[in-house]
Amino acid sequence: MTHLSDLLAAVARGADPGPFALVRREGADHLDLYAGPVRAVDRLADVPLPAGPPGPRTLALVPYRQVTERGFACVDDGMPLECLLVERHERVTLAEALAALPGQPVVTTGAGFDVDDDEYAATVGRVLTEEIGRGEGANFVIHRTLRATVQGPPLRAALAALRRLLLGERGAYWTFLVHTGGRVLVGASPERHVSVDDGLVMMNPISGTFRYGAAPDRAALLRFLADPKEVEELYMVLDEELKMMATVAERGGQVVGPYLKEMSHLAHTEYLLAGQGSKDVREVLRETMFAPTVTGSPMENACRVIARHERTGRRYYAGVLALLGHDDAGRQTLDAPILIRTAEISPAGELRVPVGATLVRHSTAAGEVAETHAKAAGVLAALGLGPQAPAPGPRPAARHDSAVPARPGPDQPLAEDPEVRAALAARNAPLARFWLDQRTPGATGRPGLTGRRALIVDGEDTFTGMLAHQLGALGLAVTVRPWHTPGPLDGHDLVVVGPGPGDPGSGTDPKMRALRGLLTGLLADGRPTLAVCLGHQLLAGLLGLTLHRRDAPYQGLQREVTLFGVPRRVGFYSSFTARAEDDRLATRYGPVLLARDGADGAVHALRGPGFAGVQFHPESVLSPDGLAVLDELLTELLAAHLPAAEPA
Repeated sequence: MTHLSDLLAAVARGADPGPFALVRREGADHLDLYAGPVRAVDRLADVPLPAGPPGPRTLALVPYRQVTERGFACVDDGMPLECLLVERHERVTLAEALAALPGQPVVTTGAGFDVDDDEYAATVGRVLTEEIGRGEGANFVIHRTLRATVQGPPLRAALAALRRLLLGERGAYWTFLVHTGGRVLVGASPERHVSVDDGLVMMNPISGTFRYGAAPDRAALLRFLADPKEVEELYMVLDEELKMMATVAERGGQVVGPYLKEMSHLAHTEYLLAGQGSKDVREVLRETMFAPTVTGSPMENACRVIARHERTGRRYYAGVLALLGHDDAGRQTLDAPILIRTAEISPAGELRVPVGATLVRHSTAAGEVAETHAKAAGVLAALGLGPQAPAPGPRPAARHDSAVPARPGPDQPLAEDPEVRAALAARNAPLARFWLDQRTPGATGRPGLTGRRALIVDGEDTFTGMLAHQLGALGLAVTVRPWHTPGPLDGHDLVVVGPGPGDPGSGTDPKMRALRGLLTGLLADGRPTLAVCLGHQLLAGLLGLTLHRRDAPYQGLQREVTLFGVPRRVGFYSSFTARAEDDRLATRYGPVLLARDGADGAVHALRGPGFAGVQFHPESVLSPDGLAVLDELLTELLAAHLPAAEPA
């Protein structure tokens, strides 16, 4: 008798079989069963990863509150970081699992959202106006939770829900059930957060939601793929996950895709990021808490916004399941899906299904309310709280040749339609090749820049990690330092005052005061300085320009602008701008040349003796001309300055 049979027999008797997990990975013809004791630990660094034979060693259930490890804000609900120590591992064929899992329907009562549609819509409006509109970030994910009571033994109901998900859902990265003794989680997560295999770090940003009607509609899908709101939403989370890859992979991540992920009730658009890394997998988990697709950007401030607008803790929603182990060569491995489309059931039968929507500048309250319903549909159907989607039939292997028919048949993925594939491919046309192409170390090093040293001061936006990779590609040696960490400037040829959220006009914000003071000193000393986004706004203010809050935020917006006579296509993430009425400005530091918008006088860039500023993000995936802009500005800034002396 298999361990699964023993386990299910115990459940049928009403006995607790002990902690276990059942996991089906995307496309697999089997489930993995993991069993062993559960241990709670305080930090990700404490997650056990003992040496031993190849294979999985620990399955960690990481709650959202773990972001406090990074010093980020949250409504702390005290949920534990629990680790199932894998003492037994077996594979069960999908057919065996479906035959053995209970087939009775799941019955629930008293279902309702903790935040009703009207209240959720009001929250959406506040976030759009008070947060995105005031420069606090580009996008934010606000969640709400459907609550109900499960009738009958909770673990048996969860096993029955797992069976229904295995039959009725498709396209999930993991379809799973985890029983720790204190809770059961069952779900079908579409999204890999991060994985590590053979040193290859991979992340999988998913955003944009196409809701099916009675059946998938090809024409409606093509309209969705061309919708600016949906396109920009995916670009923004792509940028945010590239920031994370910049910290855990050498040379950052390479962008692959986009793809269409088809599920039973909806489809998503997604990218894949890949890069080589050498960090301990627990450090990779820590540095990537948590996905922008379930939090927002920039990450640290997104956590503050979530804490301001969500009245309860998130428990395990937006956290991860993390399977840690070793490969045949003894190298660490990691596979971590995001905990979304997941139900949590307590031993008393209390059911929670949290779900969120991504709010961007184009969002509407009604649209985001509808999105939360659509995202919950698959799990709710498995729990008897909605219509079950038809079981997906067999699908042919993906093909990428001219033999693909002009229209998909009933069993062929919409993603194989030539027009759908073309619409997806077209999304890459405006993006920066720097992140789409493979890069060779030092291949783009520039004369006059190679070997020079740059200090980037981070204003709480880890775009600075991407900026560091671009400066490194130009040949500079780069150090990144948080704005609140003091340190010497000597030994650096260039100081970059970087981006970050907030109101640059504030006279009381500690960050604004610190960065203003830094820029004042840099200008006085004549030290070569580049200011980016927030840094540019503060520099413009010190030069006597007036700062304005834009009527409509420039969050995740790509534009072609003229920079000192040259047209450049670049990406903006800003709600504030400096404005001027002339292209030249006389200052105490010397004459300054401005690149202004012809319509409203917004200052996109400025150059003065020994300093420059850009309002856009040259490092963004939305800036195809960003590397060329950096090359030009830095070459000019450093041309008149000798390399810094070696520190004593």
